[in-house]
Order: sequence, then structure tokens, then C-alpha cells
Amino acid sequence: MTDFPSPSSSLGQPCRHEALLTLPAQEAHVSAARHFAADLLETWSVPAGQRDSAVLIVDELTANAARYGRERMTLLLVLDDGTLHIVVTDSGMAVERRRPAVAPDEHGRGTGIVQYLAQSTEVRQTRGGREVRACLRCSP
Repeated sequence: MTDFPSPSSSLGQPCRHEALLTLPAQEAHVSAARHFAADLLETWSVPAGQRDSAVLIVDELTANAARYGRERMTLLLVLDDGTLHIVVTDSGMAVERRRPAVAPDEHGRGTGIVQYLAQSTEVRQTRGGREVRACLRCSP
């Protein structure tokens, strides 16, 4: 985990915060990503309603990364000028693999919920896997 706050300028500009978490691409680690995001966004003073939406987005995206990723998944959170950027990458391709049964709260409910909550979403296949970005406006 890494948190990189950028100091406010003397002109009162908002801080930019960044945090990165890398975990094994396993469904058992989805709750760790969710708790990491919830705690961090509270520390960054993201309002409760937007924090709840962001945590749900993190849950959905990391559940998909855990299900389809091969080795690792990475969660990047960037709060910049009132916009939260949530970026989840995994080292997988679009091939589904069978997983042992886990608790229902550890399963994503699809990208529809992410698209509903986020102002924008983007999915890219990269050389090393897949990257999913969601942006959420966070106003005080």
C-alpha cells in the first residue's frame, strides 16, 4: 500500500491524493481491497454517500479482477480536484476459470452497477492484462 498526498498550494488549491494496493488475484482478497478503500476514503474526507458508492465500485471491480485475473490485481485510487479515479488492473485475459464457492458478498454483480454509480467508465485490454477505470465526482 502506498499513499501519496500532495500538499495544498498557498492559493488554497485542493490536495491530490494517490494510493496503490496490489493483492493476489483471489476472491478471498476482495474484502481487503474494499476495507482499504473505505478506510482511505474516510481519511481523505470523502463524503459518506460518495464513499459508499466508491466502495461498491471497488468491490465490483476487484471481484471481477479476482475472478478473471491470473496472478495479481492492483487497485489505484486517485482523488484529484473533487474527482475520484478508481483504477483496477489484473493480469488476466477474457478467459473465465472455475473458482471454489465463496460467500455471496464476495461476488461482483456485474459492470452495470459500476456504470450506474460512476460518471464515466473505461475498460482497456493491456499487454499485461486488463484495466478498468471508473470516475466518481466527490463534492463536499
